[in-house]
Amino acid sequence: MANRIVEKIRKGLRGELVIPGDKSVSHRSVMLSALGNTPVHITNFLPSADCLATVEVMRALGAEVEIISATELIVKGNGLHGLREPATLLDAGNSGTTLRLLMGLLSPQSFVSTFTGDSSLHQRPMGRVIKPLSQMGAKIVGRAGNSKLPITIVPPEGRLQGIAYKMPVASAQVKSAVLLAGLFAEGTTSVEEPYPSRNHTELMLEAFGVRLGHEGNTVSIQAQDELAAPEEIIVPGDISSAAFWLTAASVIPDSELLLKNVGINPTRTGILDVLAAMGADITLLNRRSSGSEPAADILVRSARLHGTSFGADIMPRLVDEIPAITVAAMFAEGQTVITGAGELRVKETDRIQALSDQFNKLCPCIAAAEDGLIINGSSKNIWQKGTCFSYDDHRIAMTIAIAGMAGNGAEIERPDCIDVSYPGFYDELASLY
Repeated sequence: MANRIVEKIRKGLRGELVIPGDKSVSHRSVMLSALGNTPVHITNFLPSADCLATVEVMRALGAEVEIISATELIVKGNGLHGLREPATLLDAGNSGTTLRLLMGLLSPQSFVSTFTGDSSLHQRPMGRVIKPLSQMGAKIVGRAGNSKLPITIVPPEGRLQGIAYKMPVASAQVKSAVLLAGLFAEGTTSVEEPYPSRNHTELMLEAFGVRLGHEGNTVSIQAQDELAAPEEIIVPGDISSAAFWLTAASVIPDSELLLKNVGINPTRTGILDVLAAMGADITLLNRRSSGSEPAADILVRSARLHGTSFGADIMPRLVDEIPAITVAAMFAEGQTVITGAGELRVKETDRIQALSDQFNKLCPCIAAAEDGLIINGSSKNIWQKGTCFSYDDHRIAMTIAIAGMAGNGAEIERPDCIDVSYPGFYDELASLY
């Protein structure tokens, strides 16, 4: 895996980019379509390593998945109760979404399933998911205190029982795992969050005919007999992928980019709120619905940014975009303080430490805190070209790339990990020079 060199761009960013399909929606579209009994046509699917891991796991569980093209699938299952015992280990690759959501889906089943994954996923703790599922009656066995891969799910003793689970930390993946288990559980299953996290699972369940209860930050579900699969799911563009271009165009002078077909689900648009608070010039155009998800084209122009502060209340809406926001803060005038981001320490890598260690090689202006970052931005900051390690983390690698493009160049060690979420990223980057 050769290093990749990104040079400083000497002109403004101009043009249009079509943003790849949303990773979260792509995962869920395949999972729920595999629980129906009629074919579902999925378009603008994200053909990333993570999403393809979900495709292979659902195939191993008995679903038919026909790949029409890289971004177009037809998925047909055997009904809500038609999953079958896999003949092999279920390999989630690097995908925490695949693993956590399917732990919820497989906990009620009458067969044994065992998950594995890559070396990074083997180090990520799953205790936050195992705890509520165990309270429902799930039988889950892992290593390292029962919280890490490989993880085996054995049939429960009888039917799972619905619970009222109050989450200590907002998490869409934990919430989704509990709701998917609740599809099969006796009684009502409810999840209460301290702050709203992304609601892609809820929207997708409703698109499949499931009636959910909503009250404040609590969502509830009853067991279902069958799902009413839609004929088509259109996946909107991923705002987490758009975040890199939103930042790059904001900080590189004389830039104007139009980002096409971006999902603007309110539980995901924290990046837009933070950039607006920093003085970014961002306009939403052509608002519409893409399947069950709101979408728009986003016009972003370069602007003079200033520092800001944000914390735990907005974090569920932008935690994956913190790396991109860090670059914006490095170019902004004044200090940016990020708190309440402790979850970043248990992502594909410890992103708080990674951002501090690697980005200080390019511009020494970042301090890591226990649950966040302090960035001292300035137009007078001295940028230098440096060699930065990706930690095999797709978001770290892409953030290094835009920092190099906007700063004074960068060399990325182990750059190919971006295939996890944005396989065409480097081609898009090259087209802007």
